[in-house]
Amino acid sequence: MAEKPMWEQIGSGFVQHYYQQFDTDRVKLSDLYTDASCLTWEGEGFQGKNAIMTKLSSLPFQSIQHSITAQDHHPTPDSCVMSMVMGQLKADQDQVMGFQQVFLLKNVDNKWVCTNDMFRLALHNFGA
Repeated sequence: MAEKPMWEQIGSGFVQHYYQQFDTDRVKLSDLYTDASCLTWEGEGFQGKNAIMTKLSSLPFQSIQHSITAQDHHPTPDSCVMSMVMGQLKADQDQVMGFQQVFLLKNVDNKWVCTNDMFRLALHNFGA
């Protein structure tokens, strides 16, 4: 079997690390963002490591477990990696919910960081 392209190795490695940190100690996610990073969480925007970490730290659950069902990774023309993740999460005693998340990863000082992050729960309002 052929080795995965470099961008897939970078993307899948980042995704594995991100959700492992998110599920065990969200504070450690700080190392994955920069002061120029942007996050959109359920339509609400945050810019900069401090604002992003304030949002992630304030999420209203004590425990969470992510299960990744699919992930795709692409190289970009400016040597970044775009990753799209689909999966399910379970927070505290809530029902299992689907989610999608997109990351744009950039190599800064020989370290892959997340410059852009977009998250949505897979909730549908069919009655609207």
